[in-house]
Amino acid sequence: MEFISDEALAIFVPILVYWVYSGMYMALGQSMDRYRLHPRKEEDSKNLVSKREVIKGVLLQQLVQAGVAAVVFTVTGDSSRVSSSYDNKEAAHQASYYLLLTVARQFGVAMVVLDGWQYAWHRYMHLNRFLYRHIHSWHHRLVVPYAFGSQYNHPVEGLLLDTLGGALAFVVSGMSPRASIFFFSLCTVKGVDDHCGLWLPGNLFHLFFWNNTAYHDVHHQLRGSRFNFSQPFFVTWDKLFGTHMPYVLEERPGGGLQARPCLLC
Repeated sequence: MEFISDEALAIFVPILVYWVYSGMYMALGQSMDRYRLHPRKEEDSKNLVSKREVIKGVLLQQLVQAGVAAVVFTVTGDSSRVSSSYDNKEAAHQASYYLLLTVARQFGVAMVVLDGWQYAWHRYMHLNRFLYRHIHSWHHRLVVPYAFGSQYNHPVEGLLLDTLGGALAFVVSGMSPRASIFFFSLCTVKGVDDHCGLWLPGNLFHLFFWNNTAYHDVHHQLRGSRFNFSQPFFVTWDKLFGTHMPYVLEERPGGGLQARPCLLC
């Protein structure tokens, strides 16, 4: 008997992952200045919103996110459960192999759907002056991004880009609530990593994704605000539509690193 359903875990685990993972990065940032893309003091001096307001905004978005997820799970149900009873070990092995391939395919589809949805809305919110001024500019109050600011948005943007985009990726990919626990936890970790402001050696996201901490940091800079809209996984849409801006990492005067837009790269 399950005490906690897959649906409940899929709603609350990514939220827990968000605060644990971002808290880890915030703690690391206190003692690893040489890996920071901005001086620590600029989190307060340059940003246009307090950390208290960021926390309140993120909690509101996560509340809405949980509500929408509950509705989606109720409407779609779970038609993809796999029986755990098999006649022999070979059949169980084949079923596990098939399940692994199925989940991998679903994750790939969900990544493509989520990337396309978020690129389209993200870029449109920059092009439309009304939407940028009244909605998307909330996220750009974080001139110097930090980990737990990843999901700080205007509630309308949080609903459109993240919550509805995630719901669409879930439905189109056909993944189960159990698989979505891992997919949306991955999305959460990736989003936090992109905003953490730390370029740590050995970071697997930096090794496997061009869309990473430095890439998104360029977007938050004034010179890069018209580029690097792709999120959270690939840079494909930026390259297809001419909004891709490479970066170079340089030593920052006074210590640390900086990601600089590279027009000639």
